[in-house]
Amino acid sequence: MRARDKVAVSVLRATLAVLDNAEAVPVGEAELRGVAIEQAPVGVGVTEAARCELSERRVVDVVRAEAAERLDAAEQLTAPAHVDRAARLRAEAAVLMRFLDGPGSA
Repeated sequence: MRARDKVAVSVLRATLAVLDNAEAVPVGEAELRGVAIEQAPVGVGVTEAARCELSERRVVDVVRAEAAERLDAAEQLTAPAHVDRAARLRAEAAVLMRFLDGPGSA
């Protein structure tokens, strides 16, 4: 990151956001509708919910899916005008795969 590799920084930030979203607690239909004011919970932290904790295997699966999504998108960009975008998507996928295939990967 010290070399200011913009592609790596961009893809890692995006992947961290995807992982953060994967940890979100699913919301049911009833929770979306809400309740009447007089039935609303009161107090500090009553609406807080613990986030899901992803296993190492699930994290690897999410990162692999992100890399595959980028490679699939790059394959779809066949027009000469999209060569730069396709190259960037392939570079982003390579960054993700480098982290998965490095030491300590699952």
